[in-house]
Amino acid sequence: MSALSFELIKTDGKARRGRLHTAHGTAETPTFMVVGTAGTVKAMTMESVKATGAEIVLGNTYHLMLRPSAERIARLGGLHQFMRWPGPILTDSGGFQVMSLSKLRKITEKGVTFRSHIDGAAYELNPERSTEIQHLLDATITMAFDECPKLPAEKKVIADSMEMSMRWAARSRTAFKARPGYGQFGINQGGTEIDLRIRSAELLTQIGFEGYAVGGLAVGEPQAEMFRVLDDVVPALPADKPHYLMGVGTPEDLIGAVERGIDMFDCVMPTRSGRTALAFTSRGKVNLRNARHQDDHRPLDEECQCPALAGVTRAYLHHLFRCEEILGPMLLTWHNIHFYQNLMKRMRDAIEQGRFADTAAQMRGELQRGDIAPLG
Repeated sequence: MSALSFELIKTDGKARRGRLHTAHGTAETPTFMVVGTAGTVKAMTMESVKATGAEIVLGNTYHLMLRPSAERIARLGGLHQFMRWPGPILTDSGGFQVMSLSKLRKITEKGVTFRSHIDGAAYELNPERSTEIQHLLDATITMAFDECPKLPAEKKVIADSMEMSMRWAARSRTAFKARPGYGQFGINQGGTEIDLRIRSAELLTQIGFEGYAVGGLAVGEPQAEMFRVLDDVVPALPADKPHYLMGVGTPEDLIGAVERGIDMFDCVMPTRSGRTALAFTSRGKVNLRNARHQDDHRPLDEECQCPALAGVTRAYLHHLFRCEEILGPMLLTWHNIHFYQNLMKRMRDAIEQGRFADTAAQMRGELQRGDIAPLG
């Protein structure tokens, strides 16, 4: 078996139906990858994650290097065995978390020194160490180490950061240990500056990766701005490789990004929302803490086939969250992940059948029609 590979099965406009072939099985694309930052998808067993239709989960270099350490996970058989997930695992490089979570961060050409947000201990992370950690974790997909500048920022600051991230990408590629069925993705940077994004895409393509991610979006910019960047950047990425939009997003974000040629997504939104009583449904978002649900005997979403909520009423879900019972976050997290997986399957089917535009319009209409009226 050669390196991780991408099979492009069908296109419909810019939307792409594909299949990712890895050492840990295949994944159908477009795909939503479930976030399991610290070796677990919060409030879920891995069996229940698989039951939602998820095929890839994420781990995170930054969090796992702090606890329990990559070396310990390697001694225990690698992250697949440690978290009991046999399918593909993608690990983020840690660059974003160093920016968003760590203390006293100092960046040089060599890498980043910082103090842990947990206990203040000093660490250093650079392209070589990030790649080594991901190798120790046995990540199916390794991400190149990059720097995420805080936005908004002057164009020169963004340009300097992007250029350094591209040099770090080359170092990450050199440090990567190629194995059959494994791969490494480069990360496109450049803020919302199109010329910088195109330059980044050119440099990454010259280095050569098994896949290409678009990073540094979904950090507060309007959705229209994100889509504007994707309109110009995605065509500049190699068409025969998977395209991954990092950290995105809402159901509407996913539909619009698939429309523009994105194949892979990840986001904490469905799991984090599930823990805070916010459900994604075919009629938009529903807050189960709202008192209107306390006597409602109807299901959360009449169109949902999620086994976690079979026979469960809105009134019961409302009760669980009001009483802070752990079952509430468990059930709603399962439902939200199932909703996202079903959304992706509908898009895959639509691309195969050449009706993606109609299905995208239908899904947008469903999400905007509003929750079912309360009992009167």
